[in-house]
Amino acid sequence: MPASKNHKRLFRNDLIFIAVLFVLVSVLGLCFYLSHGEGDEVVVTVDGEVFGTYSLSDDITVEIRTGEQGKELNLLVIKDGKAHVETASCPDGICAGHKPISRKGESIVCLPHRVFITVHGADKKEEPDIIV
Repeated sequence: MPASKNHKRLFRNDLIFIAVLFVLVSVLGLCFYLSHGEGDEVVVTVDGEVFGTYSLSDDITVEIRTGEQGKELNLLVIKDGKAHVETASCPDGICAGHKPISRKGESIVCLPHRVFITVHGADKKEEPDIIV
């Protein structure tokens, strides 16, 4: 009988540990999600150089042409405050299958074309809240 009681105690402790771990991961995930607010603009870099900066508040379509004589194409669509790659001429097309991005720090990457699309927040300098 003592082995059975030990087994039940270990099982109960495992469940408690898993529950505490789940709560901790959930809280950390929520903090991470809330700290990355909505972005204001999308910065597109091609081969390490800035290709363009576009506001998320404008509904536009941008052709990102790369490679020799601009043969490779990534079609960036910004609509309703979100950006996504509608079509891409790369072999795998992973970037075109990526969900739309709109929060600070989110990005879409097309490795074959070396295109990086990242959401940034506008640089807003806030004045200190002082009463003189």
